[in-house]
Amino acid sequence: MTKIFIDGSAGTTGLRIVERLENRADIELIGIPSALRKDLKAREEAINAADIAFFCLPDAASVEAASLVHGSTAVIDTSTAHRTAEGWAYGFAELHGLREKIAGSKRVANPGCHASGFISLVEPLVHEGLIAPDTALTCFSVTGYSGGGKGMIADYEREGRDPELDSPRQYGLTQEHKHLKEMVKISGLETAPVFCPIVADYYSGMAVTVPLFRKDLKGNVQDIIQLYQDCYRGPIVRFEPYTEGMIAGNSLSGKDSMEITVAGNEERILLISRFDNLGKGASGAAIQNMNILLGLDETTGLVL
Repeated sequence: MTKIFIDGSAGTTGLRIVERLENRADIELIGIPSALRKDLKAREEAINAADIAFFCLPDAASVEAASLVHGSTAVIDTSTAHRTAEGWAYGFAELHGLREKIAGSKRVANPGCHASGFISLVEPLVHEGLIAPDTALTCFSVTGYSGGGKGMIADYEREGRDPELDSPRQYGLTQEHKHLKEMVKISGLETAPVFCPIVADYYSGMAVTVPLFRKDLKGNVQDIIQLYQDCYRGPIVRFEPYTEGMIAGNSLSGKDSMEITVAGNEERILLISRFDNLGKGASGAAIQNMNILLGLDETTGLVL
């Protein structure tokens, strides 16, 4: 039986991982008393007693937790701390060559939620030469409020809340969002996109859109569609042809899957990725990476 420790199991990402793992017959969850959740010695012992440890912590705490590993424990870090660090595999298995890197690694950095949507759309285009690495891109991303963690969830769900929370709110206005570094590196870009993240009044789910002009494309819309069809055959990430109507950010709420869509027209193209910020954008991806490390079917324990 595989022993798992979740450092930070009380947070939104950690809680979703616990929910997906607690009833699995092949998993033994290692716990520590709540009073010792921040005790360095207790955490160190639990981490090194585990076959795989999930770090669901703020960045500085994740760096500290990584320094406590002195045995054979494999680590899946859901923070930003190690996503572009040397020696860490980036945990988006569907991208070129990453599944093999994850399988052979003891250190896996789970992708950011907004970053997952952007990279899923852009990395294949750069890798196959359909857009140049120096293409100037824009990313528009709308997310549910659970992406802000327990504090933001409480703000949105409390009685008598601030009326501004009734409206979608744009943030990251300084263009220094923490996801930008991985968005550039993992996609193979030479310049960061203009990034416009928005949080809206619903619990979970994301719709990430990257607009593209035909003049920046070495090919046509059908080339993009064919590429996505080749890259994303499911069962976790799949291409879904756009038909008509609106795209809802919460359409995959509660799921661990992702849908890739191409809309627009021949001159102004919209690349769209939909998923749950707590699913493929966080906990679902972490469990998928755990399954890969264990040599299991990647969908084991996921909700698709």
